[in-house]
Amino acid sequence: MKITNYELFQIPPRWLFLKIDTDEGITGWGEPVVEGRAATVKTAVEELMEYLIDKDPLSIEDHWNVMYRSGFYRGGPILMSAISGIDQALWDIKGKYYGQPVHQLLGGKARESIKVYSWIGGDRPYDVGNNAKEVVERGFKAVKMNGTEELQYVDSHEKVEQVIERVAAVREAVCPYVGIGIDFHGRVHKPMAKILAKEIESFRPMFIEEPVLPENNEALREIASLVSTPIATGERMYSKWDFKRLLVDGYVDIIQPDLSHAGGITECKKILSMAEAFDVAAAPHCPLGPIALAACLQVDATCHNAFIQEQSLDIHYNQGSDLLDYIMEKNVFTYKDGYVKIPNGPGLGIEINESHVRKMADISHNWHNPVWRHKDGSVAEW
Repeated sequence: MKITNYELFQIPPRWLFLKIDTDEGITGWGEPVVEGRAATVKTAVEELMEYLIDKDPLSIEDHWNVMYRSGFYRGGPILMSAISGIDQALWDIKGKYYGQPVHQLLGGKARESIKVYSWIGGDRPYDVGNNAKEVVERGFKAVKMNGTEELQYVDSHEKVEQVIERVAAVREAVCPYVGIGIDFHGRVHKPMAKILAKEIESFRPMFIEEPVLPENNEALREIASLVSTPIATGERMYSKWDFKRLLVDGYVDIIQPDLSHAGGITECKKILSMAEAFDVAAAPHCPLGPIALAACLQVDATCHNAFIQEQSLDIHYNQGSDLLDYIMEKNVFTYKDGYVKIPNGPGLGIEINESHVRKMADISHNWHNPVWRHKDGSVAEW
């Protein structure tokens, strides 16, 4: 079997899909994208696919190594996201070729389903109390919220009080045992992160996420010494080598690699297994589309330390174009009692609605991250 062709589809709300064709009529789908940089990743995929045309799609490990190692310059969000989407598509082909779900090719399932959480806002939009209540009424057992708006390196305690009010509103709206993930989003610097982590601990968060930017991960040591709340990070880390130091330092409790950014199924399976050896849990990052989510669930199925999965159904980014619009079988992502079953169909376990993909690709998108500024005019972390 040989790879004969590929197509890229830039589709709303902010996604990029990849379709890889073979001479045996088997196609695979991947989701290579960096939110806000879809066109840049598209170019990187085109460069990498030059090598893969006429190659056997089943030689995934070798292809991964060529894409990663042979370019000399490696890593980073653009190249790793391009590799990620290609890797997902190759696994999709391999599973379909053997008539098995990807998780079966990775050793089989360690679980039948996995807990999921739903995003409820927290900055803009910020009506988190009502949002949390609605989500829990739909059956979710865990939610995630952004903790803050923009914060300076050292900011006012008024901003701290606003965070406390939002977290308190969520805890009041749901039962004491609903999990609340509080995402600092890397927009908080160490001086304020220390204060916020202590102030919100009484609400018993499920975790605090990216309390500092990943380039400042050394600050996690000080934050971890102040609170017992689990610390999560990793959505902006792109390889096993990025995660190596984080795990060795020992100040993270939950890793969150993104299967569309951190090397796809091949690399993220290894990252989660590395974390298991350090007794660290995994909650893969996934605010993206159905292909990325399906890839996450295939890896979750095989990793003992995966405990919860992010998903973006009904997230505000997706208004007018959501996950289920792009797949044929809508019930594959049915959430029940806060859990989703692992897809058991061949490959990634989903069937893409290609006609809808092509229709929406004609509309396309040019989504970019918002630019936030502080009152003094300086750029704020988003």
